[in-house]
Amino acid sequence: MVKIFLILIFCLSFLKAEKNDNVIYDLNCVGCHKKMPVTIDKYFYRYLLKYSSETRVKASMFDYLKNPTKEKTIMAESFITRFGIKKKSKLSDDKLKEAIDSYWEKYKIFDKLK
Repeated sequence: MVKIFLILIFCLSFLKAEKNDNVIYDLNCVGCHKKMPVTIDKYFYRYLLKYSSETRVKASMFDYLKNPTKEKTIMAESFITRFGIKKKSKLSDDKLKEAIDSYWEKYKIFDKLK
């Protein structure tokens, strides 16, 4: 009986952890981007076109989100004129990296091409 209980607790904690993988991304990124005229996946494709590798995309996103500037943005001048530059992320470095990792996993195309 104790074994069954422990297995049940393990399974439930595993499912909960798996479900929470994108929580930081969903709470801190998706909500604001839903209000934008450009969908969040379009930013990903712009980053991918400009930086081309996972390492470079993630590094440039992290750099921009920690200290957004007009020089670092991937958006067109007209977009910046209309909406301005994003405010600095308030997430810790670890949480921001986790959100960027979730974003990468959601939109990466490399494993999806056949």
